[in-house]
Parts: sequence; C-alpha cells; structure tokens
Amino acid sequence: MVVWIGVPILVGSIIATRALGNAHVAWTRLICPDLPSRPVLEPTDQSGLRQWPVLFTARRTWRDLAFVLLNFPLAVLGFALGVVSVPLVPLALWVAPRFAWLQAQLAVALLSKDPTAALTERAQRLQASRARGVDAAEAERRRIERDLHDGAQQRLVAVAMGLGRAKTKLDADPVAARALLDEAHADAKLAVAELRDLARGIYPAVLADRGLDAALSSLAARCPVPVEVHVDVDPRPPAAVESTAYFIVSETLTNLAKHAQANNALIRAWREDDRVVVEVTDDGVGGAQVRPGGGLSGLADRAATIDGVMTVVSPLGGPTVIRADLPCEW
Repeated sequence: MVVWIGVPILVGSIIATRALGNAHVAWTRLICPDLPSRPVLEPTDQSGLRQWPVLFTARRTWRDLAFVLLNFPLAVLGFALGVVSVPLVPLALWVAPRFAWLQAQLAVALLSKDPTAALTERAQRLQASRARGVDAAEAERRRIERDLHDGAQQRLVAVAMGLGRAKTKLDADPVAARALLDEAHADAKLAVAELRDLARGIYPAVLADRGLDAALSSLAARCPVPVEVHVDVDPRPPAAVESTAYFIVSETLTNLAKHAQANNALIRAWREDDRVVVEVTDDGVGGAQVRPGGGLSGLADRAATIDGVMTVVSPLGGPTVIRADLPCEW
C-alpha cells in the first residue's frame, strides 16, 4: 500500500517541482533578462518508467526542489506583507521591488545553470574531443608507418638492389650497368618524392618556414579547383594554431575536389580579437553535413583539441562555408 501510494506522490512531486522551477524562471526573466540558462538534463536513452531514476538523481531536480522549499516561506511572507501594505501604499512601494529582487536572486542561485556544472560539461567535451584526437593521431601514425613500408622503403630497397646489380656488371657489361643505374636513379627520385609528400602530411616545411599565407597558397595551387586565397594574420600565431588551420583547410580542399562539384573556392584567414578564423567557401552543390565518424567530424575534433569550434553552413545548392574559430594567444 505504501509503495502504491508513495510512488505516484514521488513522481507527482518531481513533475510539480520541475514545473514550478520552469514557471519561476519565466517570471524571473521579466526582472532579470540576463538570467543564465537553465541546466540541461543529462541525456538518457531510457524511456517510460526507466527514465525516472535519472530524473530523480539529476542535480537540476534537487536544485528545483531546494528553490521550492526556500521560496515557500518567502511567498507566504510576501502575501502577508502585501495584505498589510494595502492601506500603506508608501510601504508597499518600498517593499515590493526589494522583495522581488530577493526572490529573483534566489531563482538565479538555484534555477540557473551551475557554473561548476558548465565547467564540468566543457571539460567533458574537451576530454572526449581529445580522446578522439588521440585515436585519430594513432590511426595517422599507423598510416605513416604503412606508407613508409609500402612506398619509400620499397623504393629504397629497389635502389640498393639496382646499384648492387650495376656494380657487378660495371666491368663486364657497361651498357647494362648504365641501364641499371638509370633505373636506380629513377627509383631514388620517386622515393624522394614519396618522402616529401609524406613529410608534408606530418608538418609541411613551407608552414614552418614561411607561415600560414604561403602554406595555404601552396594548398590552393595543388587543388584542381581554382582557389583564391586571402590571409591577414599578423603576427604569426603559435605553431599549434597554424598547423590546425592548415590541416583543416587541406582536408576541406580535398573533400571539395572530390564531392563539391565546385567551379571556384575562396580561402580566408584573419585575426579576430583573441582567435584566428579560417574560412573556406565554395560554389558547389552543397549538402555537406557533420556526421559521426565522417571527414567533417574529424575536422571538428581537430579544432576542438585546441578548444576551437568548427561550423558548417551548406544548404542544398550551395554555397558551402566551413569556418573554424581557433583560440590564440599572441
């Protein structure tokens, strides 16, 4: 009997508490328009009765309950003061705004988002994005190892073998030895080119030596789509910001060339207050979306590793604008 009576009362109390909290927030915003946002419930994949344990243990529920309990005596006192102040208009004019301010402060303290919860939420987002960044870095390390093994290493082995064969034929058959040397020379040049491309994917020399303007211009020159570049970032940002901006633009141009069906593109980079903003615009078909595990999701994770934010605006029919705001301390 206790269970059948107590559970509905508990559920009803939670619903009523949350409704009162929402109502007081709406009322308080009339007095304090800059009231911080309400705390968001932690997401749950449960439904029906199974979600009630989450609601019951949520910090927001208990903060709402604390507000209701503390506000009740204030409401009673306010009603009493209102009755007493009816014949005393000057007293009412003095008491009413101060009493409203007191209730508003209580609502701000208990019904708005907890600053520590906001910091915790931000830390969790950063931790998740950096974990994905570590996974991406590990995958990149394996790719580099595979490319070295299957590409440049095999070329260099072929060079060594060709030089060895040419050495054995040098006296007996100089013509054959020359042909082997030419073949080894060609393999050596291919190995150098593959190593250069691999190094560019790790940290391009042009970025380290000449900065973001030259590095983005080199990306634009290699893109099959005509790309215009405008860079106004002075002084140079830190290396971590430069490399993040470079690789976001690099991957964006790669995706653009493959999927956008664009005729023209524009790269812009500029300094805005305490951040570097990088933006790539194209006149392609649009429809780009950030999907979990997709290329754009990886770019967003790359930006998030330095506490940056990437946004994608890509309506069907275009244009597509990919923008990264990267915090920077000069």
